[in-house]
Amino acid sequence: MGGVFKSYDIRGVVPDQLTTGDAYRIGKAAVAYFKAKTLAVARDARIHSPEISAALMAGITSAGADCIDLGMNPTPMTYYAAGLLGKKLQGAIMVTASHNPSQYNGFKFTRGGALPMSYDTGLSDVEALYKKDQPGLAKKRGKIQVKNMRAGYIKHCLQFASIKRPLKIAIDTANGVMGDILPEILKKVPQIKCVPLYFKPDGRFPNHDANPLHLENLADLQKAVLKNKCDLGVAFDGDGDRVAFVDEKGVPIPGDIAGAMMAQAVLATNKGANVFYDVRATKALPEAITAAGGVALESRVGHSHIKAGMRAKKAVMAAELSGHYYFRDFYYSDSGESAFFLVLSLLSQSKLKASELVQPLQRYHHTGEINFEVHDAAKAIAAAEAKFGPTAKSVSKVDGVSIDLGSWWFNLRMSNTEPVVRLNLESLVSKDEMETRKAELSKLIVS
Repeated sequence: MGGVFKSYDIRGVVPDQLTTGDAYRIGKAAVAYFKAKTLAVARDARIHSPEISAALMAGITSAGADCIDLGMNPTPMTYYAAGLLGKKLQGAIMVTASHNPSQYNGFKFTRGGALPMSYDTGLSDVEALYKKDQPGLAKKRGKIQVKNMRAGYIKHCLQFASIKRPLKIAIDTANGVMGDILPEILKKVPQIKCVPLYFKPDGRFPNHDANPLHLENLADLQKAVLKNKCDLGVAFDGDGDRVAFVDEKGVPIPGDIAGAMMAQAVLATNKGANVFYDVRATKALPEAITAAGGVALESRVGHSHIKAGMRAKKAVMAAELSGHYYFRDFYYSDSGESAFFLVLSLLSQSKLKASELVQPLQRYHHTGEINFEVHDAAKAIAAAEAKFGPTAKSVSKVDGVSIDLGSWWFNLRMSNTEPVVRLNLESLVSKDEMETRKAELSKLIVS
């Protein structure tokens, strides 16, 4: 099994890179790593997730630990189980490849208490145990208990809902796992009239990929919003931990702008609280946090960094450009449903349309994230700092290099997984300046 242990999870093509035998050994390795008495397992809607999940649980029980089978559910269910059950559960594993195409599958690991886990903080140890095929078989096999935790999970997500007027919402679950649980959730919120798209779970993703970051995957949602005169459109990814929005005109709302909307909703009842945002976000996001009475804190990209920072600073929420939104009241974890309810709550409590709520927040000119393949990522970042650093208002090394030049700023950082540097740039003045500076940086990066 080559190269499937990634920075934040385990992921590969089935069966070329990832087999049921691999899943069995990963289950055993997880027991040894966590020193586990009990682990929980959930799975997404991919066609091979049932057999991969069964093999994983067989590995867990063969190593002597008990296993709670949470069934087919969104990834945040594993965070909920790990957070709620606390010390009774040493870890939780989600069988998913998130938004990857249908031939992929994998695993997301969470520690007991919903603490994050990445390659640097545990997955590398699991990999070492996996490679040694450790531990051996236990003298006494563990037991599997099927447990339905949906009622409590739904109730927990609904704490983020404060819907004050009826809303008509188009929702696209991309044939992912959210299509199975959302009808149960929406029954509890009669003010929401739902226009459903692709709710039937189908791990082949026959209509479009389950990645709402790619604009082509929002096309059907945009049409449904316009056709049905909806107040908002919502798109979930394959495993339900990310969410994206389009306004009533069918225009996509960038992830950082949606984060600013959520921050306004959360800070209405949490004045003075800390809110994290990642280094790629529009300047309008920290400004919105401050204007709403919060304290804006910058973070590195990546769930393990954000979750650790939130716990250290007791932050009430965090927003990532990628559509991950994290909440103190959801065990400092990311939850697509919680984010969904916050945006709907803000919209329902306002007389404004979604586009009118977005418009004042989208006042600057952002490139979005641009990837460049380079031979030497560190050299490209150093060259950008050497050119622009000496005249900058500020230079930050939180993640790559962020350079603020007054009327415009940029962040340049390297990928964890490929020979790529990622550029985010924003002009506070004009689209022309944004395009000019983008061309200037692009030329420097590839030279």
